[in-house]
Amino acid sequence: MDKLDLFLILIIGTLGIISCFTLYTLHDYLPVYVQNSYLKQIIWFVIGGFAIIAAMFFDMDFYRKLSWPLYILGVLSLIGLFFLPWGWENKGALRWYMLPIGGVTIQPSEFMKIFLVLALAHITASHNERWTHKNVKYDLVLLGKIVGLSIIPFVLIVIQPDLGSALVIASIALFTLIVSGIRWRTLFTLFGGGLLFVGTIVLLYFSNPDRFISFLRNTMFKHVADRIQAWHQPELYQDSSAMQGIKSTQAIGSGQMSGKGIMNYEVYIPERHTDMIFTAIGEQFGFIGSSIVIILYFLLLYRMISIAIQTKNPFGSYICVGFVGMFTYQIFQNIGMSVQLLPLTGIPLPFMSYGGTSLLIYMVAIGIVLNAQAREKTYMFDTD
Repeated sequence: MDKLDLFLILIIGTLGIISCFTLYTLHDYLPVYVQNSYLKQIIWFVIGGFAIIAAMFFDMDFYRKLSWPLYILGVLSLIGLFFLPWGWENKGALRWYMLPIGGVTIQPSEFMKIFLVLALAHITASHNERWTHKNVKYDLVLLGKIVGLSIIPFVLIVIQPDLGSALVIASIALFTLIVSGIRWRTLFTLFGGGLLFVGTIVLLYFSNPDRFISFLRNTMFKHVADRIQAWHQPELYQDSSAMQGIKSTQAIGSGQMSGKGIMNYEVYIPERHTDMIFTAIGEQFGFIGSSIVIILYFLLLYRMISIAIQTKNPFGSYICVGFVGMFTYQIFQNIGMSVQLLPLTGIPLPFMSYGGTSLLIYMVAIGIVLNAQAREKTYMFDTD
């Protein structure tokens, strides 16, 4: 390895410090079963540091060879939730495996995110190596490969049900499509069709909200109907599904410009150490503190995009873009739902929310991105 991106490491380290400190300030406001969460988070960051090192130990060819086996393993693990005895259902969602030792839970959809990024990067790079002439057939074949590979985990995660994680899968596929080499005329047609579909759904909802929600309640997306109603008309559901969103905006708004001060919490929010950790930052440190966190995320994504552009290995470049798609959606969705810009979903804030499996996955992703950048060689008289 010729070099290491210290700036990216500094960003992750800063986010880690903010995460652990915020969890420490929440110590007296959390249920007993999550006490000392900041200590556990520190341990997970240490483990994640070793995961970054391990991810950087292997070269890009190794990841490319493993992309298909890992993708198949990920799909089988999602299918196994519905058949294996270790599948564990919580609050109506079958998303986890409960290991027989120590009651440890594993969420296979988190691992599937990395496996899908590797698989999409591999098929995109392989397609562009074999097809030298771009035409309609080139576009449609590559489009079919990317969509076909993504739709399988997407559907398996949707039926758990876990629409939030499924949309992360969709975001990874979307970002890969944008840089895959498919001509823009095809992409514009595809995106135009997608916008037309989404616009139709929105129009159907606003034209007859009661009928639309009634339809959703008769499907597996009953929980989605509750969250849409709570987001659109929170004043009508203050004692039920809208309570979380209302409390989160109250907490962030009460922080005003500079916040109320360290550990000065006045608004109670359930699950504040996980999906709603951004509200703790907003209430303590106000608009200034929240803006600093958002700037750090912007720098994180900017640096990852820069690495993707600089990487001459197409496979490594596609990997970086896939992870940009993963992080972009989760950051935007989590912060958006915290300020009621978007409906509530169970999406953690990367590197901030408490959680072992998700944090480990994020760190592995960063390790692979650092790997792609560190193994990039620069030669004298090299031209782009």
